[in-house]
Amino acid sequence: MNELTRLRALRANMAAKGIEALLVTHLPDVRYLCGFSGSNAALAVTAKKALLFTDGRYTAQAREQTRGARAVIAKQSALKEACALLESLVKKRGHASYDPEHTTVSALGLMRSAISGARRRAFFSPLPGPIVSELRMVKDAAELRLMAEAAALGNRIFNAVLPHIQAGVPETEIAAGLEFFARSMGAEGMSFETIVASGPRSALPHGRASGHRTPRNGFVTLDFGVILKGYCSDMTRTVCIGRPGPAERSAYAAVLDAQEAAVAAVRPGVTCGEVDEAARGTLRSARLAKYFTHSTGHGVGLEVHESPRIAAGQTLELKPGMVITIEPGIYMPGKFGIRIEDMVAVTERGGKALTTVTKALIEL
Repeated sequence: MNELTRLRALRANMAAKGIEALLVTHLPDVRYLCGFSGSNAALAVTAKKALLFTDGRYTAQAREQTRGARAVIAKQSALKEACALLESLVKKRGHASYDPEHTTVSALGLMRSAISGARRRAFFSPLPGPIVSELRMVKDAAELRLMAEAAALGNRIFNAVLPHIQAGVPETEIAAGLEFFARSMGAEGMSFETIVASGPRSALPHGRASGHRTPRNGFVTLDFGVILKGYCSDMTRTVCIGRPGPAERSAYAAVLDAQEAAVAAVRPGVTCGEVDEAARGTLRSARLAKYFTHSTGHGVGLEVHESPRIAAGQTLELKPGMVITIEPGIYMPGKFGIRIEDMVAVTERGGKALTTVTKALIEL
């Protein structure tokens, strides 16, 4: 699916919802719709026109990247000029919509300041629900290929860093190794701040790498992702330095069972809540559910966290083309934590894991 096709799909959605004009400012949405990847952009979309506004730093980049929309280099504020343009395109009593999830109070004030006095108060209205993110949830074939490449790169990085995980090594050094291998193997960057948490710190679900040294015996959780050609990967593996005791081994087996149960539940028509319950119910049977303190997963794409949300009570049904994470974990404060995460593509037949490195307990 190219940008023209995406804009057509957006316009069809806008027409169905009675949206005359749309201002898109969330940068991943802008990139999705017209290809532009700069750090300052506002995309104005109506039934017949699409114009990308940015600043002079991106003159060459905008001309090179932008597809399906006309690139305009703003003389002052890209956002204000996009708003003024929308006012000229929208009928006298019409209005333009914006995404309230990605618009600050300050930005809204600037948007309104670009509109003439008589129309200023009522011209902009918030979308009642997401519109571009709905389109982004289902990936096309080209996106799926890029995401499979990003996941495969993550697989190679994990295998490369394993020999460097030893007792007494600072977590920050392991994180630096992951990021070094990522860059040297072709990643554009990390998709989020690398998590390395060892020993009792592995019980922190989002334990940022610290100066804490890895224990002589205990778990090390590594949660990281890369950006490749704009698309993100995300994976978690928990390894053990030394030999785990019976309790640790049993807990790891339970988390792995929960993770695999949730992966097996992935197929078109299944709700996100049902996938979450597949993991949560498995841990409940093992009497460990109280230690599972977050949702089972989330969508991945141009952002590492995007729709859908794989959590209890979520009624959205999975569709082919969605890419989600499955990442149950348990966290026992003062003792240890375990999380196992795969990126999973929803296919016509079920779920296909894109992160393929072993999930068996690795003892270093």
